[in-house]
Amino acid sequence: MENRAFGQVFINLRPQRHHSLIRNPALFAAASLSTILCASLAAAEWPTDVKSVAAAVDAHYNHLRTLEAEFTELYRGAGVERTESGTLWLKKPGKMRWEYRSPREKLFVSDGRDAWFYVPSDRQARKTAAKKLEDIRSPLAFLLGKTKLEKELHGLSLAPDVTPLAAGDVVLRGVPQGFEDQISEIQLEIGPDHQIVRIVIQEPDGSATEYRFTDQKEGVGVSDAKFEFQPPAGTETVEGGLGP
Repeated sequence: MENRAFGQVFINLRPQRHHSLIRNPALFAAASLSTILCASLAAAEWPTDVKSVAAAVDAHYNHLRTLEAEFTELYRGAGVERTESGTLWLKKPGKMRWEYRSPREKLFVSDGRDAWFYVPSDRQARKTAAKKLEDIRSPLAFLLGKTKLEKELHGLSLAPDVTPLAAGDVVLRGVPQGFEDQISEIQLEIGPDHQIVRIVIQEPDGSATEYRFTDQKEGVGVSDAKFEFQPPAGTETVEGGLGP
């Protein structure tokens, strides 16, 4: 079973490392002249100081209650490279669902109370209390604007030395509060629309997990049932120690 997949840590959204750390979607817009002009204006007005960027991101996400996105997860470390992809749903407070489709089906889901990791081909489901979940995806709580970036990321600063995926994006860096021994740095790539489009988590051992988000849909209707899980018949249930 792969043991890695980003009190209650943020909202407990963090996939674990490839080898356990526990002891671990762009909106497609119509190409009209007005859209191009608006995008150009946004880029021209994009703030260049870290406080303004962080405040803009906070303002964008703090009103959201749900988010749906396509994600690609890339892991590099210890001579291993892995790419996985699927769909992510987030809902306040503390609900998440990661459906991995490629290269194989996996599920990482939490209703805010219990968290489950299920791999159909293994016929096994792991369960732990969400408040006890220590998972490297916890920084992904930023996608629901749970807290202010300046408060939760120590040493928050611009990262001009990091090349963004798209021209016009801004990259921030910092260390998540309470994760100093597990995360050496986290990088957040912010688009001109103030959406977080990429998160890179660097670990002390040199490994890195990167999440890219596309097709982000904000404020979509998502039933609470989406975050519930019942192990299928014949599935072994194991308590504790979970994560993709």
